[in-house]
Amino acid sequence: MVTFLCGEEGLPKKEGESFSEWFDYVIREAEVYDYGRYPIKGMGVWMPYGYAIRKNIVEMIRRLLDSTGHEEILLPILIPEDLLSKEAEHIKGFLDQVYWVTHGGLEELDVKLALRPTSETSLTYMESFWLSSYKELPKKYYQIVSIFRYETKATRPMIRLREVTTFKEAHTAHDSFEDAERQVFEAVEIYSRIFDELGIPYIVSKRPDWDKFAGALYTIAFDTILPDGKVLQIGTVHHLGQSFSKALNAKIHLQNGENDYIWQTSYGLSDRVVASVIAIHGDDKGLILPFKIAPLKTVIVPIPSKDEQDNKKIFDYSRKIAEQLSECGISAKVDDRPDYTPGWKYNYWELKGVPVRIEVGLREVNSNTITVVRRDSREKINIGIEDICLNIKKIGEQLDADLQCKAKRKFNESVNRASTIDEAKKVLSEKKGIVEIPWCGRITCGKRMEEEVDARFLGSPLNISVEEVSKHKCPVCGSEAKTIARLAKTY
Repeated sequence: MVTFLCGEEGLPKKEGESFSEWFDYVIREAEVYDYGRYPIKGMGVWMPYGYAIRKNIVEMIRRLLDSTGHEEILLPILIPEDLLSKEAEHIKGFLDQVYWVTHGGLEELDVKLALRPTSETSLTYMESFWLSSYKELPKKYYQIVSIFRYETKATRPMIRLREVTTFKEAHTAHDSFEDAERQVFEAVEIYSRIFDELGIPYIVSKRPDWDKFAGALYTIAFDTILPDGKVLQIGTVHHLGQSFSKALNAKIHLQNGENDYIWQTSYGLSDRVVASVIAIHGDDKGLILPFKIAPLKTVIVPIPSKDEQDNKKIFDYSRKIAEQLSECGISAKVDDRPDYTPGWKYNYWELKGVPVRIEVGLREVNSNTITVVRRDSREKINIGIEDICLNIKKIGEQLDADLQCKAKRKFNESVNRASTIDEAKKVLSEKKGIVEIPWCGRITCGKRMEEEVDARFLGSPLNISVEEVSKHKCPVCGSEAKTIARLAKTY
C-alpha cells in the first residue's frame, strides 16, 4: 500500500541535487520498483505496477525487433569457464564482474560456471553448429533476459545493478565486414526509433578505442541526460568483427567456395530504458507516463453529490464511460473508493503517472460530457461522450508528442560547445550535461582531455563535417581538429 499521503509536502524536487532522492521516492511510493530491501545488494524487485510499465516497453521493443527480421531465442543462464575464457579480450574485460557457481549441492564442480554477464560466447558457440553457409545469412537473434555483473561501484535502482533484469541483447551473423557494418547502422536506426517512441532524447557517439566493448572492433553508444545533469548510457551497438567466431571456430562456406569465420554484431538495452522514461518525463508530483506505454491510460474520478440518487447516477455514468473506453482498447479504471476525497485521488494517480484523468460530477452526467485532465499540463477539457474513444486517443497522442518535444528541447539546452579545456570545465561545472570540444583524434589527447576536464570521454559524433571542425584546433596539442570530443559527468 502506498504510504504517501497525497497532498502533503515533502516529495523531493526532481531537478538538480535532489534528483536521486526524487527518483528513489517516486519508484517506491508509486509502487514501481522495491529497491534496497531485498537482502542482496544491487538487486531490486519489480512490483506489479512497475512490471506492467516494463512489460509494455518490452513488448514495444519486441514488436520492433520482430518486424525487422530478428528471431527471439533463449540461451542458458550458465556459461562454463572454459567456454567464456576462449575469447581472451572479452573475458579480461569482464573478469572482475563475473559471478561464479562453484558447487552443485555439496559437490564441487569440475568446471566453474559463470552467471552470464552477456552472451556473445554462448551464442557464437551455438552458431558454430547452427550456421554453415552464406545462404543462411544474415541471421538476427535476440533475447530479453537477466544478466549478472558484480558491480563494485555504488549501485542504483534500475541504473547500476548486479542483476540487470531487462537485458535485451541482439546478436547477428554475417558473411562480410561490410554486411555486419550495415547491420550496425540498422541497429542504430532501430534504437533511435525505440527512444523516439518513448520520448527519450539522446546523442549517438562512437566510443573511443580505450572504452569500447571488450572484444569489439568498435562500439557505438546512445546517451541521455538525467535531471541532475549527469549522463546515462542507454544503449550500445558493437561491431564484433570475427573476434568471437575465431575463438569459437564458427565458420561458414562463402559464395566464392572458401570457408571463413562469420562476422558478428551485438547490441543491448537494459532496465535503464524504463529508468529514463521515469526520470525524463516525471515532475515534482511524480511519474508522467507516455500514453502509449502506460498500464492504465485513464482513471475516472467520480465527484460525489450530497444526494444519494444523484450519487448513483454519477457512479453509474462513470462505469459506463470506463466500459466504453475498455471496449475500444483504452485501459480505464473508476476510482470509486469511498474513504478518499477526489483531491486525494487526484494526487494519488498523479504520483503514479496516469496520463489522462476523467472527472465526472452531476454537471457532466446532465450534459453527457466528461472533464478530461492531462497529467502533464493539467489542462482541463470538457468533451462530449459521442466520440470519446477517438478524442481520448487524440489527447493521448498529443500528450506523447508534447512530452517528446519538451524533453528534446531541454536536452538540446544541455549540450554545449567549448574551445578550451578551461571552458569545458566551466560548462560542466555550471551547466552540467554534455560539452563538445574540438579534438585531433589522437588517443593521447583524448585521454588528456578526460583527465583535465575530470569527466568521461563519451566519444565522437558518427557524422560530422570535416570542413567545419578543421577550422578549430585541438585544445591539448594545438593541431587541426579532425572531429568533436564529447565529455560529461556520468553514472
